[in-house]
Amino acid sequence: MSEDTTDILSGLTNQLPDRDPEETAEWMQSLDELIRSQGTERAQYIMRSLLQRAGAQSVGVPMVTTTDYVNTIPVDQEPEFPGDEEVERRYRAWLRWNAAIMVHRAQRPGIGVGGHISTYAGAATLYEVGMNHFFRGKDHPGGGDQIYFQGHASPGMYARAFLEGRLSEEDMDGFRQEKSREGHALSSYPHPRSMPDFWEFPTVSMGIGPMNAIYQAQSNRYLQNRGIKDTSDQHVWAFLGDGEMDEPESRGLLQLAANDKLDNLTFVVNCNLQRLDGPVRGNGKIMQELEAFFRGAGWNVIKVLWGREWDSLLEKDKNGALVDIMNSTPDGDYQTYKAENGGFVRDHFFGKSPETKELVASLTDEEIWQLKRGGHDYRKVYAAYKAATEFKGKPTVILAHTVKGYGLGTHFEGRNATHQMKKLTLDDLKAFRDHLRIPISDEQLEADPYQPPYYHPGTDAPEIKYMLERRRELGGNVPERRIKHAPVKLPPAASYAVAKKGSGKQMAATTMAFVRLLKDLMRDKDFGDRLVPIVPDESRTFGMDAFFPTAKIYSPDTQNYLSVDRDLVLAYKESPTGKLIHPGINEAGAVAAFTAAGTAYATHGEPLVPIYVFYSMFGFQRTGDSFWAAADQLTRGFIIGATAGRTTLTGEGLQHADGHSPILASTNPAVKTYDPAYGYEIGHIMRHGLEEMYGPDSKDPNRMYYLTVYNEPILQPAEPENLDVEGVVRGIYRVSESAVAGPKSQLLASGVAVPWALEAQKLLAEDWGVSADVWSVTSWIELRRDGLAAEEEAFLNPDGERQVPFVAQQLAGTEGPIVAVTDYMKAVPDQIRQFLPREFATLGADGFGFSDTRAAARRYFKNDSHSMVVRALEMLASRGDVDVNAPTEAIKKYDLLNVNAGTSGNAGGDA
Repeated sequence: MSEDTTDILSGLTNQLPDRDPEETAEWMQSLDELIRSQGTERAQYIMRSLLQRAGAQSVGVPMVTTTDYVNTIPVDQEPEFPGDEEVERRYRAWLRWNAAIMVHRAQRPGIGVGGHISTYAGAATLYEVGMNHFFRGKDHPGGGDQIYFQGHASPGMYARAFLEGRLSEEDMDGFRQEKSREGHALSSYPHPRSMPDFWEFPTVSMGIGPMNAIYQAQSNRYLQNRGIKDTSDQHVWAFLGDGEMDEPESRGLLQLAANDKLDNLTFVVNCNLQRLDGPVRGNGKIMQELEAFFRGAGWNVIKVLWGREWDSLLEKDKNGALVDIMNSTPDGDYQTYKAENGGFVRDHFFGKSPETKELVASLTDEEIWQLKRGGHDYRKVYAAYKAATEFKGKPTVILAHTVKGYGLGTHFEGRNATHQMKKLTLDDLKAFRDHLRIPISDEQLEADPYQPPYYHPGTDAPEIKYMLERRRELGGNVPERRIKHAPVKLPPAASYAVAKKGSGKQMAATTMAFVRLLKDLMRDKDFGDRLVPIVPDESRTFGMDAFFPTAKIYSPDTQNYLSVDRDLVLAYKESPTGKLIHPGINEAGAVAAFTAAGTAYATHGEPLVPIYVFYSMFGFQRTGDSFWAAADQLTRGFIIGATAGRTTLTGEGLQHADGHSPILASTNPAVKTYDPAYGYEIGHIMRHGLEEMYGPDSKDPNRMYYLTVYNEPILQPAEPENLDVEGVVRGIYRVSESAVAGPKSQLLASGVAVPWALEAQKLLAEDWGVSADVWSVTSWIELRRDGLAAEEEAFLNPDGERQVPFVAQQLAGTEGPIVAVTDYMKAVPDQIRQFLPREFATLGADGFGFSDTRAAARRYFKNDSHSMVVRALEMLASRGDVDVNAPTEAIKKYDLLNVNAGTSGNAGGDA
């Protein structure tokens, strides 16, 4: 191998001189004879034994991160193929035809919604080996597998469902027309929210599929180890693209799968060497790179590079000339070869050396052209899948060499633009038909080239009967989603008592109020085991270290080390039966774990309620795409943004100061966002959330509840008598009604700002004779959604009775201007402006956060109690309700422009 290609294959010998070539040759001959006489399996054992002994003798042997560019499984270790390859080949051709025709028809004039033709065309063999021999459905005695289908390959899954009788031609023609063809519509990609009985896992957001598959495999083991469900016979398969593997999310969590020894997980990477615009690694070799990466991360790696037609050539390659060319040819050339012809391959690939040119001298150009890539060879793929499912102790990745657009003709195969090509010409259709041997005539294609016919041989065809029988033996349809689950007995009212009683004389932040409630809910004998706390790496910050010795931290291994804090009451404790999922400093992994647990009601029929607790700044800002995928997967659970607000964690500074997460959360339609001020509010919100997720009367159970909680301690009040519980749950209720006579004002606040509003109420009364009521807005976003729904109803029913937004109902009968304050940017309370009956002003924390005291930060942002007073006075003055000079006097009185004069809040709590 030449020096400029050493990055393609690990150089084991090129750094050392060969001081005795004759002796080296003798060793090589001994190895060759061993392989010939006893096979590759025995040779593997001898080589591994030698490497182990070399290491023990301090012989420097580098780690073999990549192997030659040949199949991992030797020919003599390939298992017998159990099916009827010819029958499966016939209906695989029908699948490939129908998948391409569905996309082609969706691009017809007047519709033009397109689709992706080439991905499934190149990956059909990878999927069909699994569908016919490995992927177990939900009726399988073991419970069924979880399959993460590559998003762009969805037409192939629809094509199979069509042959199986699950979809009609009318359904196929509804591809990507979810509203205009409602009732006969197919989503573009795997979208469980759009097709909740068909798809299980959304995967088209690149990188999230691999990440979620890893945590799904971990979740399966979590269920097993905790005794909730036997998942020992279930396997997770993730189909990925080689271009997709450049996403940080695709590779960033591989170590978890290796550390947890998740041999129930297999990645299948469709290595067609192309991303969306061109080659993945034109000048390199992506399969070698991925082999090194996965092997280094602790995975078992299986390469499926060459089809069976290459076996005899490689056997004749005595001096390794062919392997050398395979090793040194960059991906850009491999792509070009499949866009040319057999003669071109003869000249430019085999013609690189006299030995390899002679190897194919007896082959015609057509025979050279038929030398398949391994990912298109049924038996090679079957061997890889069987090896993957039998391998123990590590997860497995299968790197399968394919051609994008395989079989679609010269306009598609291996072309840079193939991903964007959505339709075939008439000549392409005819060539594709001929290649697949589809019994459709020229006349049928010429009648309407925009709508060539689908092909189905009829339900009595032996191929269809064979296909359906294979699925019956494997446990039914794949993909399929079911939502029937074990019954859930929700916690009784008594479980929420701790939230109602307040904190007495002890100060407590809402984070601690939440943790105390969670602790009691986890103790409930009927429901507690269904709660799954998930914390990246800040349990002690949130006061959740109390869970360590009791609930314990989940680990598939027992704690095999002596804990440094073993003598402490709150000692760190790991256990296979632990409840607490602790992903480390890994928000992306935590959301993946949240998604796996929050969909267990459908995936496994066992409802789990994940409680994901994190720094609020590192939630929707950092992992918003993952939360969107969680919503698409119909996840249920609680998302707790702790240390919330822009001014409550000011010791940490800018990157920890969250002033906008509610706005980001509002963009996710499945998320209900709350900003509670008190523990009793948290209790009612969580109880309502559980009822909505698993109560018998829920209209939409597929919800995630986002609660922001704070680290600033206050005296948590006990729940008042006659609490407006509906107001708490729907978004606003009155906390304090002023009995002072005088001009009226309404102070709206949420979360940590409610105490500032109560202080402002007192200042307005004592210093200015103003009567101000204080309202706790538990959810600005739910108020906005309610208001928008009322507007929509009025828009579509102009003659009907007009609905009144809930916030307007609550404020009906009140007087005076409205001042709203939060510890977030002004856009958060501004969401309800259009639904209010009179003057409205917002105070917030716009801009970047910084390090300082809470009081100084609030005075700087002008969202503290004194700023509320001044803003209310300004609005009252403009109405003539107070002296016109009152605002100016108040600014001087409170020294409002001096950040050191602020007094709102305290310095308590961990920062």
